[in-house]
Amino acid sequence: MNILSPSLLSVNFNNIEADAKALDMAGVEWYHLDVMDGNFVPNISFGPPVIECIRKITDRFFDVHLMIEEPIRYVEVFKKVGADMITVHYEACEDLDATLAAIKKQGVKTGLAISPDTPVEAVKDYVDKVDMILVMSVYPGFGGQKFMPLAVERIKTIKKWAVDCNPKLNIQVDGGINLDNVSDVLEAGANVIVAGSAVFGGDIETNVKAFFSKMK
Repeated sequence: MNILSPSLLSVNFNNIEADAKALDMAGVEWYHLDVMDGNFVPNISFGPPVIECIRKITDRFFDVHLMIEEPIRYVEVFKKVGADMITVHYEACEDLDATLAAIKKQGVKTGLAISPDTPVEAVKDYVDKVDMILVMSVYPGFGGQKFMPLAVERIKTIKKWAVDCNPKLNIQVDGGINLDNVSDVLEAGANVIVAGSAVFGGDIETNVKAFFSKMK
């Protein structure tokens, strides 16, 4: 099943509730919540208090992407404020196995992200150990970047591995996704699409429906 997970990094923070209602009305089932600490990535976004507030206005699936150093420290906190899935970066964990175990202990789904400069082979041994692998198609840290085509081959490789050992693996792609390139990543094997500017720029419901049409 193909899933659209709009990135709230591009939401109108002056009126989050209105944008959330528009997403829900359009039929969005997942919210992508980018948490940045200013250390792992050169930007700061929002943290648990904001996610807790958004949880009060929607019951959608919270796809929480932690772009922070040593995320194991905060797994329990993000579970408490409403995370349904916690995705951590391969590059940000000193002990990745322990971090994934900590996420599973909280009873939420596990995601593993890989940045563009990290060889895709780094996640091969985790394809059968997580619920989702996130292929970054931009450098993590800022919204509005241009899609990096190298992500297509990385998605194909992960999909090939998953066919043999974890056919139910979700493959997510995040960064520069729009209506012009979403078909390319879907054909490569991605099934969870993160889009920020392309969803929140203009009329949200119209944009979501356009994505849904492409993702059938």
